[in-house]
Amino acid sequence: AFQLLQQYADDKSKPICYYVFDCLFIDGKSIEDMPLMERKALLKEALPKSSYIKYCDHVAGKGKEFFEAIKEMKMEGMIAKRADSIYAENSRSGDWLKVKNIIMEEAVIAGYTEARGGRKHFGALVLGIYQRGRFTYIGHTGTGFSDKALNDVYDIMQPLKTTQSPFDVKIAVNALVTWVKPVLVCNLKYSEITADGHRRHPVFLGLRNDKAAAEVKGEVKDTEITGGQEEPVPLKSKKNMETELTGKKKVAFTHTDKIFWPEEGYTKGDVIDYYNAVFPHIIKYLKDRPESLLRTPNGITDKGFFHKDAGLAAPEWVKSLPLYSESADKEINYIICNDKPTLLYMANLGCIEMNPWNSRIKNLDKPDYLVMDIDPSEENTFEQVIETAQVIKAILDKAGAVAYPKTSGATGIHIYVPLGAKYSYDQCKEFAHMIAILCQQELPGFTSLERSLSKRGKNNIYIDFLQNRKGQTLSCAYSVRPKPGATVSTPLYWEEVKKGLHPSQFTIKNVLKRIEKEGDLFSGVLEKGIDMMKCIHNLEK
Repeated sequence: AFQLLQQYADDKSKPICYYVFDCLFIDGKSIEDMPLMERKALLKEALPKSSYIKYCDHVAGKGKEFFEAIKEMKMEGMIAKRADSIYAENSRSGDWLKVKNIIMEEAVIAGYTEARGGRKHFGALVLGIYQRGRFTYIGHTGTGFSDKALNDVYDIMQPLKTTQSPFDVKIAVNALVTWVKPVLVCNLKYSEITADGHRRHPVFLGLRNDKAAAEVKGEVKDTEITGGQEEPVPLKSKKNMETELTGKKKVAFTHTDKIFWPEEGYTKGDVIDYYNAVFPHIIKYLKDRPESLLRTPNGITDKGFFHKDAGLAAPEWVKSLPLYSESADKEINYIICNDKPTLLYMANLGCIEMNPWNSRIKNLDKPDYLVMDIDPSEENTFEQVIETAQVIKAILDKAGAVAYPKTSGATGIHIYVPLGAKYSYDQCKEFAHMIAILCQQELPGFTSLERSLSKRGKNNIYIDFLQNRKGQTLSCAYSVRPKPGATVSTPLYWEEVKKGLHPSQFTIKNVLKRIEKEGDLFSGVLEKGIDMMKCIHNLEK
């Protein structure tokens, strides 16, 4: 972002916004003595509606999770503030703290520039890493050296001097460079990677004697989709990714070897690989739908957090849609996932599961399907879940409504009824409520319509009909879930919904083979919808 701001005078093709985070005066009166949250509330009311001026929101009580997200997105850092702090002019207090995201990495020393001023030995080290087999320039660093380090590193480089640059392209360095054979490895820290791949604010941290230069491949791996073919991505699976897209889009994959499932050893790279492979099947359930991103950048042992706003950190090619959220009382730019790069971008954010709306952007007020979410409590068996699903199926059969089941990927079953975007969310919810009531009447011993676990008890299944409200989301078909075993929400034949079935049977390791064998069992949910009035009439007979 800093680099783009520097270049804005020469290139105004990218949009720029002014984010306002605090207010010190209202109507000419100082409010500096007011607590921060009160000042922000007044600011929010005072700001005019504008596509260029934005209220800078805050994250309360989720500092650690927010910082993990910042690290994943390679952002510079965050500001932590006391919610009740007043504004102190011309003073730095401990009420506001700058928490920097310092990124550490190895680099290979390719040369050094001449010393200037009173400095001895050399000015800066010229650095590179190996990317896709090429030795690539990533910048140079002249900070972090003590006098002893300057002397020691200089002496070690002398026998390695050469007249040949180790790079296969000319490097623009504003000083005379002495090249060395690229065999020395050093540690450095930096704040971010610029658009041209250079490390910003790099600081030398010392030499490494335990790592070969050829092993230094950098933290970030880029894929470039150009003319319908992506370059190989060095993920764990070593697969090449293919796409039918045209144009040029880049997805930066970070920390692909990070363990997301400690028991199984599955990594973030495994998640990206899975979504790359399942893309042709999952995209139909994501396309043109606002996405609620549940991010778990630390893997399944972390609760994670919902991230709905695409924000400025999203690549410019990521499609988004601004929608007003009543619960958040603000406009949110929801990501719209219509292509593989966007799906993989979301996976790289730590989105193990995908949560689309039930309606599409051309008809947001009318869902494509009705959802019955069978949600068991701790003491329910999965056999009871199956029995509940079978009762709902019998009710829908009587109504004359076709239905499609899938595992939730966790502990329940989802049943979808196609609507064809012909009815409002309220109509959909009321019909789902009717089905839920009839089911609960059939199974009063272990089902409930009470959403609150404390009220319904730990031995009652919740028949959730409230998923049929605008903005509610569920993990879609073929979505991975952040659950033990890396389970996948998997479409089923109704014949499979019987004793012996369990969601743990379907994982990122076997679902693709199942799809190849059985095809997509869920596509009917997007086809012609039911006649709801006729179905209700049938149930009232």
